[in-house]
Amino acid sequence: MPFKDLLTDTISLLKNNGERIDNIQSSVQTNKIFIYRSDILIEPGDLIQRNMSNGGEETFQVIDPGFHEEFHDIPAGYQMRVKKLGLPEAKKAIQNITYNFNGNNTRVNNNSTDNSTNIVNLNKDVVEQITLLRQEINHLISSSEDKQSALEIVDAIEAQFQSTNPSKVVISTLIDTLPNLGSIASIGSFLISLLGS
Repeated sequence: MPFKDLLTDTISLLKNNGERIDNIQSSVQTNKIFIYRSDILIEPGDLIQRNMSNGGEETFQVIDPGFHEEFHDIPAGYQMRVKKLGLPEAKKAIQNITYNFNGNNTRVNNNSTDNSTNIVNLNKDVVEQITLLRQEINHLISSSEDKQSALEIVDAIEAQFQSTNPSKVVISTLIDTLPNLGSIASIGSFLISLLGS
C-alpha cells in the first residue's frame, strides 16, 4: 500500500505570519501528524486545523515539525509532534496570528463591523493611462496567452503606482517587457514621465 493511501485526514496550516494553506492530506494521530509533502514550510508554533466529517474541528499546535528527507520508498515530509489545543486555547492562538496586508483599501474584519473610511489618491492621469494601456493590449494582441501575460504586467505596473513609494526602475523594467505594438510604448513612456525625476 502506498504511503499516501494512509493520509485520510484533510488539514489546514495556519502560519504565524498569517499565511494559510488548505487541503493538505495528512494522517492525524494522538500527538503526531504525518504529511508527505516537502513544498511547504512548517515551523514550531504553527497551527494545524482539522475539519472532521462529523462537523467537529480540532486545532493543534506544532511542537516539533520533524521534517524528514526522502528515504528509499518513503517520500519526504513531516512527522510532527503536536499538542492538541482546547477550544479557549485554540481561539486565543488563532487570534494571535498576525496578518500582513498592503495596498489600497486592504483590511480584515474578524468578528467586527468595519466603520472605516479609506481614501486613495491615485493620479487621474495614471488611471487614464493604465486604462488606455489595457485597451490597447486587448485590441492589438490576438493570442490569449500573450494578452494575459501583458495584462498581468499592467497589473504589476498599477500596483507599483498604488504603492506608497513607486519605483521608477521597476515600472520602467515592467514597461520594457510589454510588446512594442501601436501606442503601447508611448503610453509606457508617458507613465514613466508621470513619476518625475
